[in-house]
Amino acid sequence: MNPLLTAARFAPVHKAVQVSYLESDLVSTVDQNIEKLNNHLARFESDGIPNRIAGRDVPGSAGVFESTSPVDKSVICDVAHGSAEDIDAAATAAADAFPDWRDMAATQRRKILINVAEAIEARAEEIALCECWDTGQAYRFMSKAALRGAENFRYFADQVVQARDGKHLKSPTLMNITSRVPIGPVGVITPWNTPFMLSTWKIAPALAAGCTVVHKPAESSPLTARLLIEIAEDAGLPPGVLNAVNGFGEVAGKALCEHPKIRAIAFVGESRTGSLITRQGADTLKRNHLELGGKNPVIVFDDADLERALDAVIFMIYSINGERCTSSSRLLVQDTIRDEFEAKLAERVKNIKVGHPLDPDTEVGPLINEEHYQKVTSYFDIAKQDKATIAAGGEAIGDTGYFVKPTLFTNANNAMRIAQEEIFGPVLTSITFSTEEEALAIANDTPYGLTGYVWTNDLTRALRFTDKLEAGMIWVNSENVRHLPTPFGGVKASGIGRDGGDWSFDFYMEQKHIGFATGQHKISRLGVQ
Repeated sequence: MNPLLTAARFAPVHKAVQVSYLESDLVSTVDQNIEKLNNHLARFESDGIPNRIAGRDVPGSAGVFESTSPVDKSVICDVAHGSAEDIDAAATAAADAFPDWRDMAATQRRKILINVAEAIEARAEEIALCECWDTGQAYRFMSKAALRGAENFRYFADQVVQARDGKHLKSPTLMNITSRVPIGPVGVITPWNTPFMLSTWKIAPALAAGCTVVHKPAESSPLTARLLIEIAEDAGLPPGVLNAVNGFGEVAGKALCEHPKIRAIAFVGESRTGSLITRQGADTLKRNHLELGGKNPVIVFDDADLERALDAVIFMIYSINGERCTSSSRLLVQDTIRDEFEAKLAERVKNIKVGHPLDPDTEVGPLINEEHYQKVTSYFDIAKQDKATIAAGGEAIGDTGYFVKPTLFTNANNAMRIAQEEIFGPVLTSITFSTEEEALAIANDTPYGLTGYVWTNDLTRALRFTDKLEAGMIWVNSENVRHLPTPFGGVKASGIGRDGGDWSFDFYMEQKHIGFATGQHKISRLGVQ
């Protein structure tokens, strides 16, 4: 048996499934986490996950589907299988709830959202454990993700009062003022990677703006979406303001994008799905915010702080199982430091701890599901066909869950599929460059443009390079450090629109202009004899 899945001890987890983990000094901590998880999962096992519409639990009109854990492929619970009928009911509930939520005093809406933030913090451990079991993400990262969700609600709650503030734009004859009003009921479609945090990222500003929401979470990670709506309603959110319909994109997602009562769609996911969403919303002239894929470069020049650059390169591709849109999946390393940098990189990658997600020592857990596992592992053969070198990893681990070894490809060039296609796993492709101009050409030679990371101690180079780099977000001498007031989004195939700060309100609200005449200005007279 593979050592990854050889355990010193076994613990019953959910329906008495036997789950193993690496030997660890923190085995007792893993046991405690498993015991707590069992307690949280018990209610899902008995009740399943229904849709939540207008403050009521509603079964899926298309029946149920099973949610399984990527850790050991065991069934977690049944989930309501939503259809167009369920989406219609949820959209109607959101439309009915909209006037009262829109007109509620901003201070009261702020108070409710702060209550949500505090309730998330109180249940952060439950959220993290469920997220680990549902998605395979390591506890060391998910333990913070719930708190990030609370931070999202708290930040946008603090923006509620001034969200509708506008400008005074005086002209010779008019006092022109602008204001913003909520756009109406919106649809939020979220992915399976860090689903709780990403759901709050979209839902918190929508609610703060005064919109009502129909949430369609990813079918592969429904647990914490259910927790979020329970938390929100317990914190005082009125029924119908936030609704959740589970289901699949081709049915429930399509119905949400096409529904005439839904005024806008906020989506996080694949670029090809974003294109499909745009087409589906065309007949109803939907406003779309699309946060899509990336094949993000991290460019390391020879004058950089190489130890810090190495840490950042590793963190941004191998944390969160490599399953994040902002991961730095292409390493562009200058030829003068290539051998040394890649050698240190390969050694570190081989030492990354893959294991049970509830073990606090684990750095990489299993991939989300069978389909994604097959996609990621297919690139191991693709790399060999392209004549790249597998310097680390390139193998699946065991057959109990969807585990793969963190992988590094070297001797690659930017024309290879491993350099052009979004793998979305713990897989890094290293490409060598000689000059600044060559690095820029390689970095921009991709359909995507979400993020870029530049490592250099030459300020003028950093200014030149970032000005020409085709990416919506760029960090210099840093990994991705999210600051909520800043705009988040990409260019090219990486998306349309921006999240964060006032940019979120620009999406969820309509601009309104009102002009007041300040005198008796001349009005042209027609039809006068």
